[in-house]
Amino acid sequence: MLEPVRAAFGLLTRLPVRPAPVRPEGVWAFPLAGLAVGALAGLGYWGALSLGLPSGPAAALALTASILLTGGLHEDGLADCADGLWGGFERAGRLEIMRDSRIGSYGVLAVGTSLLIRWSTLVVIGPWGLIIAAVASRAAMVWPMMRLPHARQDGLARLSGRPSGRAFGLACGVAALLVLPLAGWSLLWLVPAMALAAQCATAVARAKIGGQTGDVLGAAQQLSEMAALLVLAALV
Repeated sequence: MLEPVRAAFGLLTRLPVRPAPVRPEGVWAFPLAGLAVGALAGLGYWGALSLGLPSGPAAALALTASILLTGGLHEDGLADCADGLWGGFERAGRLEIMRDSRIGSYGVLAVGTSLLIRWSTLVVIGPWGLIIAAVASRAAMVWPMMRLPHARQDGLARLSGRPSGRAFGLACGVAALLVLPLAGWSLLWLVPAMALAAQCATAVARAKIGGQTGDVLGAAQQLSEMAALLVLAALV
């Protein structure tokens, strides 16, 4: 039971954990990594508010903390996908652009939009929304991981394998149990919104490169997190 948790934390966070190999059936632990990121960033949000900062700067500091805790892993995936999937004209070229460490205009705009949406919604929602979105989006990112073949013969996503439907169901179940005390009935709106976001990422990746990479999974997490925060902001 501990190995999947260590693997999830080692892959999805920069927290100091003893590394473990990521196995396809261990993706149920991804929401636990999201909980750690969301809780620590949320704690920073609460701390900033308690020091007298208004919600705007407090939300910005919480977002900064979440990025530091993950090393910008998912934001990097979103940027690479935006550059490659829309900047390339054929499959090989798109994959090559996605592998390039440099960031282009599409990537800058995608990450900027993500930060703006997340910050503006967190100002309205507060720190509890950050925890919900962080946990649930780590389950949603398993959807393209399960549904799509690997687009490359190497890379981080291929090393992680391809989980089964049972593993995806377990990830969703763990996420639901973790966020239910905070989300309550809002899960009825959160689930379809995040499912749509994850499916959109899956459909675009299938059409553009015929499969998934680690960047696609990162983009799916970002889109799902934005969808969750927008729904929560609408329900406040």
